[in-house]
Amino acid sequence: MEIVYHYATVLKAITDLREKGYTEDFNLTDNSITFNTGSFGEDEFEISDVYFYEGESDPDEKATVYGIESKFGHKGVLVTGNDAFPESVSRKIVDKLLVHRKDK
Repeated sequence: MEIVYHYATVLKAITDLREKGYTEDFNLTDNSITFNTGSFGEDEFEISDVYFYEGESDPDEKATVYGIESKFGHKGVLVTGNDAFPESVSRKIVDKLLVHRKDK
């Protein structure tokens, strides 16, 4: 059985993911997820952890934190605003992120 962790804040989720080896800082671009040494497309990564924050007590905490692993062995964290994706980002990447968020 998989253990699911819930964290009080976005920062605590990020800190725990870092301790689990998710060391890269991922960012969304038009057709890929990028990091300091490269990028990968929608078919080249899996989402292993998702933490969703509504920001009810703190509007700055309205975010989704993703633990992502590329098929090339890179592990990192992607933080997005809830449902706030730039229009330029690939619809396939957005759909993959949203589906995984709803599954958790």
